[in-house]
Amino acid sequence: MALSFQEENELINLVREVARKEICPRFRRLSADTIRSKATFDDLVTEADIACENAITAAVRELLPGAAIIGEEAVAADPTVIDSIAGAEQAVIIDPVDGTWNFANGLATHGVLLAVTEGENTIFGLLYDPVMDDWVIARRGGGSWYCSPDSEPLRLQVSREKALEDMTGFASAFNFPIVRRSAASEALLGFSRAYSLRCACHEYRVLTHGQVDFMINASAKPWDHAAGALAVQEAGGAVGMLDGRDYSPLIKDGCILAANSQHALEAIRSHLRRHL
Repeated sequence: MALSFQEENELINLVREVARKEICPRFRRLSADTIRSKATFDDLVTEADIACENAITAAVRELLPGAAIIGEEAVAADPTVIDSIAGAEQAVIIDPVDGTWNFANGLATHGVLLAVTEGENTIFGLLYDPVMDDWVIARRGGGSWYCSPDSEPLRLQVSREKALEDMTGFASAFNFPIVRRSAASEALLGFSRAYSLRCACHEYRVLTHGQVDFMINASAKPWDHAAGALAVQEAGGAVGMLDGRDYSPLIKDGCILAANSQHALEAIRSHLRRHL
């Protein structure tokens, strides 16, 4: 069941308020003892991640009392939490600070991601920029929209189709397993340009604005992709997995491809498979 506009607005406002209280005051003010590594040396978590997730979780429990809540840091503490997405009638998936490495190192390219799912479908996505206080929202069947305070929402549209060698987008060979990085690096040379912002929130935002043509990400965590994948689809693009599966927020592994059209997605998939 779709969220009401009131519920959407309450989710947006609570993310904005939590970001004002928990993220912005800590930006460029973190001490070393408030940052730690998780799985790898550059997979960071800060006190802002924890505080932000806790605050959003508490507020969502009141707003959507029947929903399962899946936060990135909750899953880091208990990996079984992620399994509740599949069994829930409605789930809220939270990435409290997407682009934590950027945030911890004083870079403004970070955001908050929130998705509402029902089974295999994401029905609402929010991609929020705490620095600029603007956001992209997507509703299943209702388009993708760029929003900022005191301005009318702007409907988003992905870029036009073009030849693979003329495409620009987001990808990093270092996102792939070590044994595939050399092949991935060679594959990325087939595009006009491939960058990495180290922040899925902003990579999806740029893609939905039509400013790049694709995104490739070899880490399929739902908090990184559920909101952005819906935003791309509702802006006229396509999202799928390198192995041929349709994208779903229930997917926890594999390489995600997002592109400005289904035709472009298939071209990218074929190109990567030839190399990988």
